Parts: sequence; structure tokens; C-alpha cells
Amino acid sequence: MAESEIREPIQKRSIETKEKIIEAGFELICNDGYYKTNTSKIAKKAGVSTGIVYQYFKDKKDILLSSLDKYADDIFYPMLNMSNIKFDKENFANIMKDMITKYISNHKLSKTAHEEITAMTHSDKDVAYFFYHREMDMTHKIVSTLTENGFNIANINEKVHIVIGLIDNLCHEIVYHKHTELDYDIMTNIVIAEIVNILMK
Repeated sequence: MAESEIREPIQKRSIETKEKIIEAGFELICNDGYYKTNTSKIAKKAGVSTGIVYQYFKDKKDILLSSLDKYADDIFYPMLNMSNIKFDKENFANIMKDMITKYISNHKLSKTAHEEITAMTHSDKDVAYFFYHREMDMTHKIVSTLTENGFNIANINEKVHIVIGLIDNLCHEIVYHKHTELDYDIMTNIVIAEIVNILMK
């Protein structure tokens, strides 16, 4: 279907139908991976016809991008949902540990789906664009929250971006790589100590 024919739902029922398709697509991609998911499977899981899917989306990638937009803050960037967090310098290490624990528990992508979407950030400009801007959104959000809580840090944007990378790598190590010869409690404590060192010293 041509892009110009894609519908933007207005009525409640149509909006709900589009949401069901996004939810079904994301669940299938999470569990089965991007390349084993197709619009027919998505339509079946959403309880609609394939034709209905193409009324709202150009293709499978369009559904992926919509689902990333809907779920990324919870799954990929839970640190963006931190408006209620009060950063206390005296309890900073414990706050970071709680945030890391939440970050790890929110990772619902299968190893296959994670690897495929990560690869797409290098091969697909739309997916790359999405993650590039979300990463910077998260950096700016954390910088703003730290500043509001009295953290006066030189080169704060760069330091926060490094911290995000540390947390992201730790999460992926624990959730996906699972090296049995590594103690992840020790590794987590090392990462937290480094974050404290970067942001508070």
C-alpha cells in the first residue's frame, strides 16, 4: 500500500486497533526476533486481518518503529522515567543500584531480538536515527535531573553519556551474555563505584 494511503486513526475504536497491532508486533519481535516476525503473524496475534494492518502501517519495520516509540522509555531507556527520583548525594550509590536493578528487570527483548535490533542500528538509517536521538534525550534528561538536585559537575554531558554506556553494557552482560565465570554482583558494585567516581569526585 502506498504511504499516502496509510490511515491515522481518529475514532476510539480505530486507535485501539492500531494499538493492538503495535502491542502484538512488539510482543512477537521481543519473543521471536524481528526477522522471524511478519505482518501475517502480527495480524493474527492482534486479531485483525493483514489488510487492516496495512491500513495503519507501511510494513513490518513501520510497526517496529512505532513499538520502539511506544515502549522504548520503559524497555530501553527506563532512566528517562525518573522525574520522581530525588538524587541524594549521601545515598547516591544506593539510588544508582536501584536504577540499575530496574533497568535490568525491564529488558524484555529476547537475545535474538536484541542482537537483530542492535545490528539494525548499524544498517538501517531509521532505526539508527531513533536510537541516536533517544540516547541524547536520556543524556539531557539525566543532566537536567542531576543539576536540579544540586550536582555541579564539570563536563556533565560527557560524563553522563559515559555513565549511560556503563549501565547499558552491564545490563546487556547480565541479561544476554551471561558469562558464568563472572560474578555479576561484584561487577555491579564496580560499575556503581565508577559512576560515583565519575559524577561525584
